[in-house]
Amino acid sequence: MDVTDVAPTLLRLVVGVTMIAHGLNHWLGGGRIAGTARWFAGLGLRNGVLQAWASVLTEIGAGIALLLGVGTPLACAAVIAVMLVAGLLAHRRNGFFVFREGYEYVLVLAVVALALAVTGPGRFSIDHAAGLEVTGWAGGGLALGIAVGSTALLLALFWRPTPEPTA
Repeated sequence: MDVTDVAPTLLRLVVGVTMIAHGLNHWLGGGRIAGTARWFAGLGLRNGVLQAWASVLTEIGAGIALLLGVGTPLACAAVIAVMLVAGLLAHRRNGFFVFREGYEYVLVLAVVALALAVTGPGRFSIDHAAGLEVTGWAGGGLALGIAVGSTALLLALFWRPTPEPTA
């Protein structure tokens, strides 16, 4: 066993568990779906309940896929897209640092997901066992392309921010 077999597995497990935890928190945490829907609506997204459920399903689904190492570039695309939306709508205006609600955390998760799409899921994955690994420029390009495209589509269809009041 080589370290190059272990590293992608560690990344998949940590990011997968993190995404599942995020999805479960959006679903069952504090304000549950209704609270998550209100938060998304407050960010300017129409159909807050739809957005809340889409987020829950995307985060939990991507997390499970990463844990198993199945459809890795697609799971990475989902993580990147969720982090892009969060970074653009909730964190960008707060600057870089996470302790100021900045985009530091979502940037790191997105870049780790992109790196994982490039390196592949590793030897201990369903993708590897099935001979379905898409790695390198193809894996990274697929993940990034789907993430950017789906983020742009989501924002075009659902984002309607409240205009800033003029002085």
